[in-house]
Amino acid sequence: MEPLLDVKNLNVSFQNRDREFHAVRGVSFQLNKGETLGIVGESGSGKSVTARSIMRLLPSPPSFMKEGEIKFQGQSLNEKTEREMESIRGRDMGMIFQDPMTSLNPTLRIGEQIAESLIKHQKLSGKEAKQQALDMLKLVGIPNSEARYSQYPHEFSGGMRQRVMIAIALACRPALLIADEPTTALDVTIQAQILNVMKDMQNRFGTSIILITHDLGVVAGMCDRVAVMKDGVIVETGTTEEIFDNPQHPYTLKLLNALPRLHEKKKPKPVSSILTAEELKRPLLQVQGLKQHFSMGKGQVLKAVNNINFHINAGETLGLVGESGSGKSTTGRAILRLHQPTGGDVLYQGMAVNRLSSGEMKTMRQHMQMIFQDPYASLNPRFKIVDIIGEALDVHKLSGSRQQRRKRVEELLDMVGLNPAFADRYPHEFSGGQRQRIGIARALAVEPKFIVCDEPLSALDVSIQSQIVKLLEELQQRLGLTYLFIAHDLSMVKHISDRVAVMYQGKIVELAESEELYANPQHEYTKSLLSAIPIPDPKIEAAKKRVLLEERTGEDKYNLEHSELVEVTPGHWVAVPAGHVS
Repeated sequence: MEPLLDVKNLNVSFQNRDREFHAVRGVSFQLNKGETLGIVGESGSGKSVTARSIMRLLPSPPSFMKEGEIKFQGQSLNEKTEREMESIRGRDMGMIFQDPMTSLNPTLRIGEQIAESLIKHQKLSGKEAKQQALDMLKLVGIPNSEARYSQYPHEFSGGMRQRVMIAIALACRPALLIADEPTTALDVTIQAQILNVMKDMQNRFGTSIILITHDLGVVAGMCDRVAVMKDGVIVETGTTEEIFDNPQHPYTLKLLNALPRLHEKKKPKPVSSILTAEELKRPLLQVQGLKQHFSMGKGQVLKAVNNINFHINAGETLGLVGESGSGKSTTGRAILRLHQPTGGDVLYQGMAVNRLSSGEMKTMRQHMQMIFQDPYASLNPRFKIVDIIGEALDVHKLSGSRQQRRKRVEELLDMVGLNPAFADRYPHEFSGGQRQRIGIARALAVEPKFIVCDEPLSALDVSIQSQIVKLLEELQQRLGLTYLFIAHDLSMVKHISDRVAVMYQGKIVELAESEELYANPQHEYTKSLLSAIPIPDPKIEAAKKRVLLEERTGEDKYNLEHSELVEVTPGHWVAVPAGHVS
């Protein structure tokens, strides 16, 4: 049987003035009808360039196909004119992009964007196209489709926008769907929902899928075959089971070994020799009744953080997990007074941080620092690294002479695993992982004891994530640091944290030691989060049952507004509605 898609010896380059960059080199693969092929690799591996080459979506110039052939449904796409490709795209091929907000037209209603493809490719009337668009909205799980049809993209959540992208891509029942990192920007429960929708659509329409991702857990649950890419080359291909059970290439093995696994026991963490036994017994930070409310206008108030309590001992890592909008990042910012808390207290070594004057708070920031989520956005692009890190030393009058300042910056760069000579470079000259190391060096410059790590891994490839986690653990042991580690990746949180707190709708719904929480979750929301995590094992993924968390309307199912944490077993706390506490 002839394959649906046959890519032979694809070579794609980009021309930049007098330099040529070879992005894809000699890539060949086939895709059969109804099959899902996963193309995996880290940033810069060439997987997205390969996908866009198939769709003929790369701008030319600067890109050009040096050689190779792409055959789709028995016809060579190389010979197609742009007008012919416009007919194929949308009708026979669909694509889901990584960021749905930048892929949807902000000036057009959602329904019109789905109907547009149906009118163009299937020659339907406006009325017929609207009915089919409404049907697609229902199929991809968007409730109240009649009302949603007339809304704009900004009125949808990230997960709902991605469902709309799926509806647009599949509206004409294409034979091929290319999904380019379709869940990277989404929370784990939303990711699971989107992948379920894609599977359901594939079963309904018999669509073949190319899934481009760096998440091997997603691949394990979605794909029939896998192609592993590195530096523009496919280094290994095989069935999903073969790739996971018996990887042949060192790079594939490296990717698999970098993955945190929920079912594995975490290794015991060495106690920092910097801290005394007495210090280890005392909470370094206490959060008491912390509230962070924001006015939404017209008398509406968003209770982003709503009366939470926890403590972190010296030398400990407390993981704070939850989906977007749960209040976890707001909690970190309120602790450091980047937001002025609405109520409650934050005590650092017994001192109420939220009651300090601005001058006193400036001094306090020497003890409490933050590592931000986006390492590029948090570094001034106009400053050299020596001045980005040195600025913190200057503010707290720790720099001394210019030579002493330079020496300290070089020491910090060396401490985070970077060449001290990098001090004279600018942020754009570094990779994402290197920029995050610079952010860590800047946080360490003033020798703090407590650091809020706000989603420090989410913008990084999995192998780089594991390097940063290892670095943070080594620095904690060497310097006696205490971390609040904020993330939505529960797998990574388990391995770096001593205890984990789960946040939902501004409240902590469960708090326990790391192993205990993952082995014995008590709250329904925690169970839902854990079951949604893709496991990098095809056999486990095939047998796994997902715990669905019902959509909430009106009064919350768990009455979180008036809930309180109850210790169900020693050290394991769960949110219980106030009226149900015994």
